[in-house]
Amino acid sequence: MKLLYVENVITRKAKQVQQQLTFFLSLENIGYDKQVDIFWAGEDNAWHELTAHYHSMLGNVQEYWSASVIISLIEQQSLPGNITFNIRYKVANNEYFLDNDRHNYHSEADSGIQLLGNQAIQNVAFSNQLLSGQHTITLTAAVNQSFAAKKVIIHWTTNDWKTTKETVCECQCAYWNKAQHSNARNPNQYGTQLWTGKIHHTELFKIKYAISCENSQGIVWDNNKGHNYSFQREQLKVLILNLHCYQEENQDAKLTTIANTINELDIDIICLQEVAEDWNDGQGDWQSNSARIINERLTEPLHIHHDWSHLGFDKYREGVALLSRYPLSHQDSGYVSDSHDSYDINSRKVVTARVYVPYIGFINVFSAHLSWLEGGFQEQFQRLRLWASSTNSHEIKATLLCGDFNITAGSNGYKQVVASKEYEDQYLAVNKQGVFDKIFKVNDAHWQDLLADDYRIDYIFMNKNSQIRATSARVIFTDQDVGRVSDHCGYLMTFESL
Repeated sequence: MKLLYVENVITRKAKQVQQQLTFFLSLENIGYDKQVDIFWAGEDNAWHELTAHYHSMLGNVQEYWSASVIISLIEQQSLPGNITFNIRYKVANNEYFLDNDRHNYHSEADSGIQLLGNQAIQNVAFSNQLLSGQHTITLTAAVNQSFAAKKVIIHWTTNDWKTTKETVCECQCAYWNKAQHSNARNPNQYGTQLWTGKIHHTELFKIKYAISCENSQGIVWDNNKGHNYSFQREQLKVLILNLHCYQEENQDAKLTTIANTINELDIDIICLQEVAEDWNDGQGDWQSNSARIINERLTEPLHIHHDWSHLGFDKYREGVALLSRYPLSHQDSGYVSDSHDSYDINSRKVVTARVYVPYIGFINVFSAHLSWLEGGFQEQFQRLRLWASSTNSHEIKATLLCGDFNITAGSNGYKQVVASKEYEDQYLAVNKQGVFDKIFKVNDAHWQDLLADDYRIDYIFMNKNSQIRATSARVIFTDQDVGRVSDHCGYLMTFESL
């Protein structure tokens, strides 16, 4: 863990005078379930705890984290002024501290940004997320005055460095007054200079950039540890999870864990299987519905679409659900199985809806729980595929078939999906590109051997003509992160527009 900079600014832009504190640090990604806390005190010596949050990747194995708080000057509350602080990092049952060798760190009131750790240059106050319709962005580099910088330049490209453009930055003495109506100086008493440059482009999301700083001795770079910086449009996050139909010990606590994880990871669409509610003579009981309970425990409940298929474990109506941060339209549900008998475990319904996703457009999402191969998978998948095709149109940017398909990767059921030449395994596309290509691109004669050790039965299959692509895919709800919540793991994937 390394503290990169602290910002301490008193701004007079708002109706009330405010003091903003920002802490920016890097840390090794040595575990999933991390917690970073800033302990700080102002001139009144009252200590406060501030939780930091993930900001972005630093290189390939480290992460940027940040924490920020704004304190308003009101009759009952003075501003903190000069502050003292330290940092705690908790991960994998271990605790690590940054406390300046037990002397704590200090930041003077309205001092601006203080670089730490003997850095020559640091990209500061940057966002890797773009707003809808944003075409201009201002970048700021903090430079150690002792480096005696002559030039600071943003090097950027929109075509993966085939060609490069340069934006020359300026160091303006009135930076803080213009930006925050602050009295902070540039450079300040800590010897930190702020250099700024502005980029205007209609497709900012294509830009990659690095920052160089030149003095009489040479050039130093901040290029995100060789991986460059980039901007991202907001990505779509999709989770699939089989809930195990109320068969878990500590079931209620596990439903809370699922809700907390959805909150923490800001997941946009959730496809659930083995969603259960009390049988109640076949009439069901919405209050006991596990998807409803998860949804009600979210910070902001999502839009929900649910239907049930059959009697599960002799006491529940068992079905599937789709939850979405964005409004649903064209909601539908229906049997894909030969059987429609509610007492037959191979009676299988699927729910679907159309979702409008910012930056992407309309997508069709299906939440499915199909039978094993011997229970009717082939017929069920064929009906699902034809159903999905019937809902397609020129305005649909993607179709996702999500859920528990009860076919292992490489099995004859999976072979049917491959043979359709219509849907592709997105987890494989991200995590095993070479294997994915041999299966879905060149149809290698021995591709099934490549999946001999792949025991997944939960998938997101995406129509190959979709206008989005998967950018990440990982397994969650395991012993290595927040713990198991079902007899299935969850799969979390992110997508972006092409």
